[in-house]
Amino acid sequence: MLYKSLNHNAPKVSFEEAVVKGLAPDRGLYFPESINPLPSLFFEQIENLSNEEIAYEAVKQFVGDEIPADELKKIVKETIAFDFPVVEVEKGIYSLELYHGPTLAFKDVGARFMARCLGYFNSQKATQDVTVLVATSGDTGGAVADGFYNVKGVEVVILYPKGKVSEIQEKQLTTLGNNIRAIEVNGVFDDCQDMVKKAFLDDELKTVNLTSANSINVARWLPQMFYYFFTYKTLKSLGKELIISVPSGNFGNICAGIIASKLGLPIKHFVASTNLNDTVPRFLNTGDYQPNPSIATISNAMDVSNPSNFIRIQELFNNDFSDLKSGFTSFSFNDEETRKIMLQVYQQDQYVLDPHGAVGYLGLKKYLSENPSESIGVFLETAHPIKFLDVVEQVLNIQLEIPSNIQSIMHKEKKSAEISTYTELKSFLLQ
Repeated sequence: MLYKSLNHNAPKVSFEEAVVKGLAPDRGLYFPESINPLPSLFFEQIENLSNEEIAYEAVKQFVGDEIPADELKKIVKETIAFDFPVVEVEKGIYSLELYHGPTLAFKDVGARFMARCLGYFNSQKATQDVTVLVATSGDTGGAVADGFYNVKGVEVVILYPKGKVSEIQEKQLTTLGNNIRAIEVNGVFDDCQDMVKKAFLDDELKTVNLTSANSINVARWLPQMFYYFFTYKTLKSLGKELIISVPSGNFGNICAGIIASKLGLPIKHFVASTNLNDTVPRFLNTGDYQPNPSIATISNAMDVSNPSNFIRIQELFNNDFSDLKSGFTSFSFNDEETRKIMLQVYQQDQYVLDPHGAVGYLGLKKYLSENPSESIGVFLETAHPIKFLDVVEQVLNIQLEIPSNIQSIMHKEKKSAEISTYTELKSFLLQ
């Protein structure tokens, strides 16, 4: 499998090179040269397959022969070594819970897969150490820190916006130490992401051997398609089409779902549910893509105004605006609406939504109200409510039980540097 740059001004590269480079030399995101649908028999018999078998079949064409089958199967098994429950919240509405991994967020899947792929590539040759540079609006940092912790030959530098992540999120990315370093940026997530992109194109940093673990990296992005397959496997016996709503910030998660549909997974429609950072909903209404400065919200992991992966989504819909709108819808919701629905769902269904899952639920319900059908609705719960303890407990007037793996880090000392400019980041990396 070869990967092309979506800026179309860089050579095609192998899977390994796309993973190691992260971003193409022309600043474009890497994208598979081809996507070959899986055989219909695969979907007819999917309920008889294990999750490991499903994930391996889904991803193997994107890796090709660059990782041997036995090794890739091992990587897949370790990546998804936890549960992906599909919980009925109310009649015909299901929550796909993606917070049962080690850092209690959906990004565990991509981070674990990428870390293991990079670890395999490093083990095959005496290469220079790689520095993973990543920006986080909340959950990516913790997942990357956990996934890459003590991986041989890999240093990790995580940028996050100062004062704009939850206490638990911050503890997850600032307390591990060893090969994990955290940097607080005086700014917003988009500032962090811009610094990362600038670093990749800085000739003076070539000696640092940078790669990215944001969803711009194909090994972080692609494996997120796994749990869409698992959801279909779980709900297939109901015999109804699926509408899936995804809380969306950088749009990597929903983009992976669309990849799954291009592989043949029967998903009727995708809903990208956003908070007040509404660049994509506005684009779908007007045809004009105009990012505004990002806005801080209670669903902070989605505080992204210029989502990197939206260009991949457009590519998946052949860069055709009408084609995009036929299979993809996006809505925006504010914090007041988010809090209100969190309380309503808890009172009516005794189900605890985190702020991101709440936005996903809102988007699903709005789409179904405007497009009545017999379809099953699925929204993604992308993070454990405990990661947003202050918001959830205040809105629901309850006390959440803190999981043991979170309790173990809360007393640890935070270790981070603080910067305001790209020049400061560059100096940090060169040191």
